Amino acid sequence: MLLRYFYNDKLAQASYFVGCQATGEAIVLDPARDVEPYLCTAEEQGMRIVAATETHIHADFISGARELAERTGAALLLSDEGGADWQYRYLDGYRHVLLRDQATFYVGNLRFEVMHSPGHTPEHVSFLLTDTAGADRPMGIFTGDFVFVGDVGRPDLLEKAAAQAGTAETGARQMFRSLARFKQLPDYLQLWPGHGAGSACGKALGAVPSSTVGYEKLFNWALQY
Repeated sequence: MLLRYFYNDKLAQASYFVGCQATGEAIVLDPARDVEPYLCTAEEQGMRIVAATETHIHADFISGARELAERTGAALLLSDEGGADWQYRYLDGYRHVLLRDQATFYVGNLRFEVMHSPGHTPEHVSFLLTDTAGADRPMGIFTGDFVFVGDVGRPDLLEKAAAQAGTAETGARQMFRSLARFKQLPDYLQLWPGHGAGSACGKALGAVPSSTVGYEKLFNWALQY
């Protein structure tokens, strides 16, 4: 398995290129607007980008997922959670699959399991990654704007930044339930978040690029309740 981490310092935004070296297939998670780094990585590694996905609908940067789909023929794998107001739109002309909680999909030998994790936004999903070539249990989780290093995604942004009245309390309740589910995950799982220090999506984000579920259970303030 190949895992490459990309980070935009100006946006404090992380994206990930994950490839199966056995089959040469790859996926990009939460791609940034500039897709050239992913295309270059695929070429350097002799891989094909067959899918692009997002943990949620992004308001703080322009996603490169659709451009990747246009340039590579990759399928868009997108959340189907959150209700009618949070459905992805304008997908005609793109190969796409809409994902619900506990759905699974494969990129080569890599299995991804969808975990609906609302709170920051209603449609938000995380992805548990298992390399089935050598394991039958997940090795890590891509959390997007759900759980960060030292913090969690703000549930009040929709109300404060997008003027969606009443969504802060609803989001907080959803986040509480999502975190209760997160606490049931194995401590050993690696945690790959969507943002680092400097992002407005959380108030106490750490600058370390990754963590573990167990470490966040112990020291993330939001997981102490």
